[in-house]
Amino acid sequence: MRIRFYLICITTTLFSSIIYAQKPNQNTVIEYITYSNNKIVNADDPITLIANENNAFIARKKQLDIGLEKFPYEQTFIDYKNKELYSIAHLTKKNKIRMLLPESKQNFTLHSETKSILGYNCKKATISINSNTLTLWYTNELKAKGSPMSLGANLGLVLEVDRNGTYKTVANKIHKDLKINLYDYLKLEDSKLVDTKTYKTELWNSRFTTIKLFEEDLVNFSDSIIEKPNLMRFAKGTVLVTKVKIPALKPTDQLFINLTEQSNGDAYDRTGSVFLIPHYHEISFMDALEQGVGVLPIYQNQDSTEKFQGVIATNNYTPPIELMRFFTPFGVKGFNHIEVLDYKWQDKAYYRQEITEFQPLLSNSEWYVGVYIGNYDKGGHKISADITIHPGGNDVASKTTMMMPLFNTTNLMEMAGQNYPIMFASPNGLKITFTTTTDIKNAKLRYITTGHGGWENGDEFNPKINTITLDDNKALDYFPWRQDCGSYRDYNPASGNFETGLSSSDLSRSNWCPGTVTAPIWIPLGDIKKGTHTIEVKIPQGKREGNSFSYWNVSGVLFGE
Repeated sequence: MRIRFYLICITTTLFSSIIYAQKPNQNTVIEYITYSNNKIVNADDPITLIANENNAFIARKKQLDIGLEKFPYEQTFIDYKNKELYSIAHLTKKNKIRMLLPESKQNFTLHSETKSILGYNCKKATISINSNTLTLWYTNELKAKGSPMSLGANLGLVLEVDRNGTYKTVANKIHKDLKINLYDYLKLEDSKLVDTKTYKTELWNSRFTTIKLFEEDLVNFSDSIIEKPNLMRFAKGTVLVTKVKIPALKPTDQLFINLTEQSNGDAYDRTGSVFLIPHYHEISFMDALEQGVGVLPIYQNQDSTEKFQGVIATNNYTPPIELMRFFTPFGVKGFNHIEVLDYKWQDKAYYRQEITEFQPLLSNSEWYVGVYIGNYDKGGHKISADITIHPGGNDVASKTTMMMPLFNTTNLMEMAGQNYPIMFASPNGLKITFTTTTDIKNAKLRYITTGHGGWENGDEFNPKINTITLDDNKALDYFPWRQDCGSYRDYNPASGNFETGLSSSDLSRSNWCPGTVTAPIWIPLGDIKKGTHTIEVKIPQGKREGNSFSYWNVSGVLFGE
């Protein structure tokens, strides 16, 4: 049941979508226009208030028009007689919930100033909420009470709300003496009454789409078989893979990947990665997981005998596409019994990163999605992960017309024999040759890099310049370095403490911190002509010391228009 309003000359007619009761209330209907910095922001969907002396109902105009409502949406109903205020959430056409809001004290300052709005004399009231100053203009000349935002509804009929002088909601139409039975329209009994936490959770989750990847799954070092639908375990349990279907996406959809981690026995900071497995070539990384690393193409520098499996794109192979690089903290949850000063340890580590740039690749497709945490512990780590799709963002993804995964040196199959990426010990570094069949405009490289080697002279704790070139032309010199690691101390209960007053998790590192995401950087490469090209990555990797060695995990995806 919906309400539609038509203004014909000066007469407002309500059509059959309104229920007429035998004794309807006399209602006043007000439409409000909202301004942000003096610009109208809701001309096509004004706030609508239906009010009388006993009730008030706040909605958007499109919510009252059949077929124009956009789910989810909220409405507000005030029952002055019974002193009840309800928020009503329409999650879908068939799912509606409501909560009874607690009575809140609104301590207004009343002023003697007045002004006229739509011919009605209005009084001024002000209030400060969360460091915002709100000015309300209300009238007592109509037999109705209400407000476009419920705030100040008991003052009278609020015709203007001004927040900080920059955001205003102002009445621009008033229709009086309309016969509408709000109870018949609302049908509160059709909505489920829930507590505040349930209401807010269900409403929040209904605003976006969630695609589950992993849920309370173990990433550990063990030959044990764990039977679970749509879950595959490889490399002794350090790699998990699931298959997911991504729906068709709109150009304005934003994508985020979310992951939580808890130690289930492993106390150390570990490298983690969430990745896609391309499956459109003769060889895929999935083949290696199932058959062994020997099926992967080999990368080798001319001046070195070291061989590296599956790290660069070839004519018949595309390496895993890294969505997110993350690092586990020292023992969060599993080692929270350790007492250090007055620290209150976090229950889990949270990782969240936008991946909208991959929207054209993911839309309306099926993918194997993997997660890796390098560890040698039977208890390992417990993780959950999902992808969320959020409507209404900026149309950025549609500008991308080409995407080419070029390299990924992280040895995801470390526990199945994939070699550590120590190729940067060679002055030749990493060299990738690729061919484009068309010209590329505004090319840029999505680049993730982290340095490793966890002793005092290792690359983990010593800045090393990353140099990226395209066709022998330098694109970037870059020192990847994180100095904010101490900000995450409360995620690291098992971090070692030193006589200097520092803890291991405090120390600056080569672009990573225990308990955080390492974000990609975007390297502009300009326009690239059709043909064959070469990208090189060079890093002055530190030398071995006994059994200790440094290495660099780098991944790169080429984007263009």
